[in-house]
Amino acid sequence: FQLPEPLSGKTWKLEDFKQSPALLVMFICNHCPYVVHLKEAIAKLAQEYSQKGVAVVGISSNSVATHPEDGPQMMAEDAKKFGYNFPYLYDEAFAKAYGAVCTPEFFLFKKSEEKCFELVYHGRFDESRPRSGKPITGRHGSMLQFPYPVQAIANSLWLIVGCTIKWHPQ
Repeated sequence: FQLPEPLSGKTWKLEDFKQSPALLVMFICNHCPYVVHLKEAIAKLAQEYSQKGVAVVGISSNSVATHPEDGPQMMAEDAKKFGYNFPYLYDEAFAKAYGAVCTPEFFLFKKSEEKCFELVYHGRFDESRPRSGKPITGRHGSMLQFPYPVQAIANSLWLIVGCTIKWHPQ
């Protein structure tokens, strides 16, 4: 990928992360109540990952035509407000390449000798939901701890619950 980061103005490419042993790609946005519910926990997980050398990137693919609150300017403000230490990138179509359908949705890739990165986890952060009364535990996030037991999570898909990605009308 080659996507812009609204906060810094830098364009990030997959090659920028090739030295990392793993890469967590999170499809998030500003307005989704499921993401809002997890923003502080996402920032904390990203901090823990970066201390282990794992690269983290957030991507918003929501259309600014239908959801201007998810646009680049507001993304930069959110990144500052929540202290995101990861690039929070914008692209209205990129999620389709991953097969992502909602926010929040997590993809963890490990470094692979055959490929740049290999998918080892696709799913949710945990079982908490807004107004559910369930605490934010990061239970599924803790499954993503690095180093991780690849055999335990390979080809896993945990039910993803959230807001559908708001595709550009065209």
